[in-house]
Amino acid sequence: MIKLKSLWPLGIVLGSLFYVGGVGVCSFLAVTHKSELVNEKYYDQEIKYQSRIDSLGRAQQLATRATAVYDDASKRILISLPVEQAGKTVRGEIELYRPSAAGQDQQFKLEPDAKGMQTLDAAALAPGFWKVRVNWNVDGQDYFLDQKIAVGPAEMQAKLGALNLRATKH
Repeated sequence: MIKLKSLWPLGIVLGSLFYVGGVGVCSFLAVTHKSELVNEKYYDQEIKYQSRIDSLGRAQQLATRATAVYDDASKRILISLPVEQAGKTVRGEIELYRPSAAGQDQQFKLEPDAKGMQTLDAAALAPGFWKVRVNWNVDGQDYFLDQKIAVGPAEMQAKLGALNLRATKH
């Protein structure tokens, strides 16, 4: 009669070697991986971002809100600052940001009229979704508006409205 040897000891030894080897490889990768910040000025950017959040909060606390609206009939973007800031000295800039194509981004100087309104010609803008970002300063206080608009026909405007409505429900 022939006795069969059990394969359990071999399996345990191979499993243990596989486990120890895996832990060794993971340890090696963890030790040799450089965990640098994406940007050397990361902390400066974080402070700037917090400043932007504060500016956004100040703008939302005003009695009337700043708005940016696209008018398809005139092919213009109408930017309206809060009523209580109309007629005051305003310094700032407007950025038209295209999330899908960074090369199309544009910047303008904020120059509102006495009613706190400014229009931008949007005839040359590519149809689609844009972000209007307005930074402005009144009486030493910074304010910020970040609003999505749809440049194009009314159907596109309705689509953006439906997306914004869905986003606010969640």
